[in-house]
Amino acid sequence: MNKLTKIGVSALCGSLAAVSAANAGAISVAGGANATWTKLGYGTTGTPLGMSTYMTFTGSGDLENGSSVTLNITHDDQNAFSSADIAISVPGMGTFKVDQGGGTGLDRLDDKMPTAWEETDGTAVGAGLQTVSGAGGGNDIEWAIDSGMLPDGMSAYLSYAPKADGKNANDKTGGGDAGGNVDGSGWDVVIEHSGLGDGLNVFAGYSQIEQNSHMSDRKGYAVGATYAVGPVTLGYQYTKDALNNPGGTEMYENNAYGISFNVSDDLSISYGNHESEKKTKEATGVANGTVDAKSIQAAYSMGGATIKIASTTVDNASYDSTTASDRSGTTMMLSLAF
Repeated sequence: MNKLTKIGVSALCGSLAAVSAANAGAISVAGGANATWTKLGYGTTGTPLGMSTYMTFTGSGDLENGSSVTLNITHDDQNAFSSADIAISVPGMGTFKVDQGGGTGLDRLDDKMPTAWEETDGTAVGAGLQTVSGAGGGNDIEWAIDSGMLPDGMSAYLSYAPKADGKNANDKTGGGDAGGNVDGSGWDVVIEHSGLGDGLNVFAGYSQIEQNSHMSDRKGYAVGATYAVGPVTLGYQYTKDALNNPGGTEMYENNAYGISFNVSDDLSISYGNHESEKKTKEATGVANGTVDAKSIQAAYSMGGATIKIASTTVDNASYDSTTASDRSGTTMMLSLAF
């Protein structure tokens, strides 16, 4: 891994040296708005109406050495800043990206199941399940290896976080102490392959993060596949987040399934199931638990507008086995893109 890190950093530094020679670029703005109606079968819903707006700023420019630079900034869901990345594409080597919260590395594999709208645990019904994020879940540098260096249909990503605690920082500052058990750097490797068969896409990833001296490294794993045949797409994946915490949670193991069906060019429906099991050491006295989330969804597009609906049920939300943690709810959304 040290050799790969040196290669990536050297190439990145060489490209950064040429940024001053970049030609004038342009920044474009895109955005949209969502209006929702939510009905929960538990607790107090309060006002069922919700709204969010978002804007994405995209900048690009060319360097004299044939490389190109890209900037992406997202403002989402009433946040002043959601995520951003600066990417430099180097011919023959790939793309080097400095990322803050955009979902790189293993985080891109947290839930890749086919869906008409949203991840199973991403609707209004809080599942409270934990899947994988790795070093790429926070502030990191990612190298997307050039496709010419790989077999046809394969994509590969290497991510490195000097302090993999998920905390972001402004320029000329440090992230400070984020607390928790992370005490050092982390790295991820992710591979996807769509060239093994028509409609088949397989993926796998691994992450390792340094923790406090009394704990083993935190390790994350992901493996799965999706298969599209005609209008139907099927998917399965397994993920594992090994926290290796001797005084609490040892690991989370997840199994996710999904199927989507494109009824027409405008209408799609899907069903998803995500089951997550929390495992602890018996001596700690911390209870184990299993979250089981299911969601039926549909989406209908009308030009720049889309109507979406999700009906979701969750058993043992947040790994609590009491009946009070069994939840259900329905959400409808009108999504507009500009």
